[in-house]
Amino acid sequence: MPRNILITGANGALGLAIGEYFLSHEPDAIIHLGVRERRERAESLVERSAGRARLVTLEITEPEAWKAAITQIGTLDVLVNNAGFHDDALLANMKPDQWSRVLDGNLSSVFHGCQAALSVMMRQRGGRIVNIASLSAIHPPAGQTNYAAAKAGVVGLTKSLAKESARMGITVNAVLPGYIEGGLPPEWSAEHLKGLKMQLPMRRFARPAEVAAAVFFLASPDASYITGTALPIDGGMI
Repeated sequence: MPRNILITGANGALGLAIGEYFLSHEPDAIIHLGVRERRERAESLVERSAGRARLVTLEITEPEAWKAAITQIGTLDVLVNNAGFHDDALLANMKPDQWSRVLDGNLSSVFHGCQAALSVMMRQRGGRIVNIASLSAIHPPAGQTNYAAAKAGVVGLTKSLAKESARMGITVNAVLPGYIEGGLPPEWSAEHLKGLKMQLPMRRFARPAEVAAAVFFLASPDASYITGTALPIDGGMI
């Protein structure tokens, strides 16, 4: 039976790559692209997908929006919590709103998504949840106390929920990408990017498809005995 797969943040480089990877490697799957705004790239993928990809309007920080999205989809076999953002500042200068918005958009949103997905997956006695954390969760740079705390929270949530849901056939895993091509701040200079690459043994950033491949595997039947893991995808940085 075709699986229903929901990917949040489906308008960004990684979200689109995950959607494209599922479309390419699971021909029967129906891909639901969760978006709030800046929908153009997601709409383009829908147009190219021959009816196998659909848009779902989703405000990830609102529980009722999650419930509406799950109702629209009907059944849910895979949830990829990919949406998120950062708003960097040194902690001494960080505004309270910067802290709360980043925690809400990167951690509370994952809580709401997992809770909504579980309402369906528990009845089905099976499902896959893959949470996109960040290398910042375990290798936090200066100036990202809010983002690093949120992504570390995603890792903790993942590991705890994996224990709660394992007996119901639901796996919960996280991936921790480092720098991703197409997903870096546009204001970063070429010199800065070159310096970052020199910190990586592979001397390059991850391609979005390489991260998508890991997500696809963790969501596949072949990964049925893997749960509670937090997989760094960092080119050997750590």
